[in-house]
Amino acid sequence: MKQSNKIFLSVMAIIGGLLVVMLMFGGWWISTNNRINNQQQDVEQQWSQVENVMQRRYDLVPNLTAAVKGSMHQEQKVFGDIAKARSAYNSANTPKEKMQADSQLNKSTSMLINVIHENYPKLASNENVKNLMVQLEGSENRISVERQNYIAAIRAYNLTVINFPSSIVAQAKGAHTLDYFKATTTQVQNAPKVNLDD
Repeated sequence: MKQSNKIFLSVMAIIGGLLVVMLMFGGWWISTNNRINNQQQDVEQQWSQVENVMQRRYDLVPNLTAAVKGSMHQEQKVFGDIAKARSAYNSANTPKEKMQADSQLNKSTSMLINVIHENYPKLASNENVKNLMVQLEGSENRISVERQNYIAAIRAYNLTVINFPSSIVAQAKGAHTLDYFKATTTQVQNAPKVNLDD
């Protein structure tokens, strides 16, 4: 075998090896990019589900308000707070704004339910009112579950964005970590109290 053939074969082996490495790197890059895209979609899908269950509660509140308003003339402040909270929720655009508005709606609705139980026991025992309060309680549970799922989706996405080597792809495509939902101190201290046994 001539020297030139050996050199040619060596060069071809090096080129072949480089092509294999480049193909493997390209495959990894595409796979990682797709994983980040999929996780972004998971986060968006989960946020849609959070909005869905918050919207369910948002839609129930007027029914409860209408059912009790006629019997609760002196509680106009509570009804005003609920109206403001619903308006804020309706005009919120970002997940952070929605969560804050939802928190205010939750607080106002909890206040209404507490007032009903404390000051209007006959009204609290009304079947229609009781049913609406049970539905609101169910909405609270759904919201809690969906928030947990949303937080888990954000965690998976954030880990991909910050962990090496996927962080290289994330940085190249401009992906950044997302904020977690955090309950404010007021939300934690003023958790809704729904007592249907009174």
